[in-house]
Amino acid sequence: MTTIVIPRPGDPGPAASTERPVYEIQRLSKTYARNELVALQGVNLSLHRGEFVSVVGSSGCGKSTLLKIMAGLLPPTTGRVVLEGKPVLGPRADIGMMFQQATLLPWKTTLENIVLPIEIRNGRSAAKAASGRALELLRLVGLGDFANVYPGELSGGMAQRASICRMLVADPAVLLLDEPFSALDELTRDFMNMELQRICMERQATAFLVTHSLAEAVILSDRILVMKPRPGRVIEEVKIDLPRPRTLEMINTPRFGEIVAHIRDLLGKEAFV
Repeated sequence: MTTIVIPRPGDPGPAASTERPVYEIQRLSKTYARNELVALQGVNLSLHRGEFVSVVGSSGCGKSTLLKIMAGLLPPTTGRVVLEGKPVLGPRADIGMMFQQATLLPWKTTLENIVLPIEIRNGRSAAKAASGRALELLRLVGLGDFANVYPGELSGGMAQRASICRMLVADPAVLLLDEPFSALDELTRDFMNMELQRICMERQATAFLVTHSLAEAVILSDRILVMKPRPGRVIEEVKIDLPRPRTLEMINTPRFGEIVAHIRDLLGKEAFV
């Protein structure tokens, strides 16, 4: 894997973190069909506290497989997968996951949906004790007045904001995001990306995003991993040197365009390999 920092004049480059990674993967591979299909090969990555990392690549490059392994939903064939010093052997309370759809239960209120994972793991009393924290999170995302509303009364963006609360309620060590806003219209998606950035910055959250949108990856990320298919592996790591907090206006700047063009060129080349 090559690490690339697209240079600009006068930029000394980002300082490397000396802290132990929150999440670390070493020499990861995943094979199917009696080892005849290699989905992932030789993947190494690390996530540090407060860092936002995205992965991009063509369909079939193994992005979703990688995310499922990180979430403990799928075992690796070989390799080391460690979260906060402990091997990831299955789903864990300190792993927050957000999917493309909000998947809120229609017969439960917004608040009940948010504390549902705690209720499933630890019982109703624990879920009740977490209600205060859930209400704080709802206020954080602007849904303080919708705690007792049912999902059918929420817009798509509101439902995804509720899903963010559900992901955060157990105070996970890492947030895993599987194209969480892809089903939303463009304006709502832009708003949600800015909300996600704000929440992650306020909470110093560690996040890993799978996305097909290069603009989304650049506007949110500190680093972007570019993957190559057959077998799936990371071919380049691009560090994003745009200042934070990011704004939507940055999308129209030459610097933003340079970064997107560089990643698009990588993906274009790989499409013919």
